[in-house]
Amino acid sequence: MSDSPETPASGRIPLVRGSDGHAYIPADLVVDLLRAIASAHRNLADDPDCDLHTAAAAIDQEADALSVNVMLNTAPTRETP
Repeated sequence: MSDSPETPASGRIPLVRGSDGHAYIPADLVVDLLRAIASAHRNLADDPDCDLHTAAAAIDQEADALSVNVMLNTAPTRETP
């Protein structure tokens, strides 16, 4: 077993940079992501030591990781004065 932390699932989602500099996720991967969330919830539903707060915390961690990935892989936006 490795001592390094596992890459969050959201860190493995390929991002496509649009001509506007924003990051986009291809629609088929969004569908896969939603199905993975549903599957994880079904698995957690059978775990007596897990509740919806735990599931929500895991989703928040993935969202945070995806936000960081987006920031690292997109052009900075300019704010107009």
